[in-house]
Amino acid sequence: MTKKPGFFGRFYIAFILFFLYAPIFVLIVFSFNSTRSRSVWSGFSLDWYRQLFSNSAILDAFYTTIAIALLSAIIATAAGTFAAVGFHHTRRKFRTPLMQVNNIPMMNADIVTGVSLCLLFVALGSALRFRLGFGTLLIAHITFNIPYVILCIMPKLRQLDRNLVDAACDLGCTWMQAFRKVILPEIRPGIINGLIIAFTLSIDDFVISYFTAGGNVMTLPMQIFAMTRRRVSPEINALSSILFMSVLTLLIILNVREIKHEDKMKKRADNLKEVN
Repeated sequence: MTKKPGFFGRFYIAFILFFLYAPIFVLIVFSFNSTRSRSVWSGFSLDWYRQLFSNSAILDAFYTTIAIALLSAIIATAAGTFAAVGFHHTRRKFRTPLMQVNNIPMMNADIVTGVSLCLLFVALGSALRFRLGFGTLLIAHITFNIPYVILCIMPKLRQLDRNLVDAACDLGCTWMQAFRKVILPEIRPGIINGLIIAFTLSIDDFVISYFTAGGNVMTLPMQIFAMTRRRVSPEINALSSILFMSVLTLLIILNVREIKHEDKMKKRADNLKEVN
């Protein structure tokens, strides 16, 4: 039986959370400030949000970020789903080293992955005559998203009753029909979670994008970095606030879905116990 944290434990946790999130809330508050001041509140205004949405450079970076995030999340989810099913049906002595290789992009520092992919693309580009740009950026995002998708789906596959697949095959289903009608419905929560996580990571990425995008493509994190190098504008506060709230919304949706799925599985298990 675990003990609940005492007063000092709760105070320590509250202090850490305050230390981490207080700057973000200050940034959000001053994104509505009527002046450029970052320390003196002068009144409520939406002017910085209006200027943000009239800035062509920021809008272009936004469209690029959304396109990259959607495409990479969809492709990585499709590839990660089939890879996870393949890993699940592989013998344990082969699955363990394969999973270790799959975890390498997550254990590596982003700068290691970014530099490695940059060198690979430059080497291939000199041979195949292509440059860094939208395509290389998309491939890089797919590369670091696939391992997260696999990790989201593998637990759902382990929970899957193998007898259901065998029964479907005995009743005349081909393997693809069993995959589509039996396996996919059971692992759908993991697929959706992987899709949302991949989309969130893609929107948030800066380091890998910086090394693989080239000079003609800009994502929102890269655009924010470029803006802060010149001078900190209140438009950055507005843009950062929108990004933070978007990612926070996606994470809330992800956790709510997971809680609902766990409650559903628990009710199903309770119903089976009552029947037996």
